Amino acid sequence: MSEPPAPATYVLITGASSGIGRDMAISLSGEHRLILNGRDAERLEQTRLACQAPDRHRCWPHDLADVTTLASALPAFLRQHDALVVGFVHCAAQLKVLPLRSITIAHAQDVMNTNVLAALEITRLLLRKDVNSKMLTNIVFVSSIASQFGARGFTTYCASKAALDGLMKALAVELAPGVRVNSVLPGSIRTPMTETIFADPVTAERLVKDYPLGIGLPSDITHAVTFLMSDQARWITGHQMVVDGGRSANISA
Repeated sequence: MSEPPAPATYVLITGASSGIGRDMAISLSGEHRLILNGRDAERLEQTRLACQAPDRHRCWPHDLADVTTLASALPAFLRQHDALVVGFVHCAAQLKVLPLRSITIAHAQDVMNTNVLAALEITRLLLRKDVNSKMLTNIVFVSSIASQFGARGFTTYCASKAALDGLMKALAVELAPGVRVNSVLPGSIRTPMTETIFADPVTAERLVKDYPLGIGLPSDITHAVTFLMSDQARWITGHQMVVDGGRSANISA
């Protein structure tokens, strides 16, 4: 009697329905089978169809702000598709520019859930032998230079990204040598999430002036993540890779 086929291995990308996450999925789809996560099932399917060999990839629609249901939802999805995850890229994020006086606890909790607590919970689940057979070897969190600097209206976003980088450093130490954990810190990237910021001509003009190499593209972040996920980065862990067109070096801004 022949043995049953081994489970297929995947890279899980959260926030894959648009922007940086979608660009990343399309770029990585030739080399890896992908599990694509996002809130919008229709947009996730559009990402899957844009990938190379679409039939190799799976869509997992789930709102990461609902972090308490991940403990049941993710293992169930992996069992359903007989899938194991070897790499995890957390690209999902919420960004809503609000002054402090307008922030509610409910809003702050949603941001923290999506931007950092979901990353923690997914990592915890993927490390469980009964969920993922200890197959996870590589994690990249897409953070932001907002984890290093302040900006008006970015209170919850800055706090969540700082927490994400702190989580990355702690996990890099705790999970070594079996799992490498790094983060990529983009500067300003033009995506659907940031379109409202660029819609203001004054803000857009200032941003262009502040970035020595100009505003970034989603592909700039994808290239950094691809490197960190590769064997070429085998001796890199606990690292915050800044990809910001020189913005954080520009003290004249």
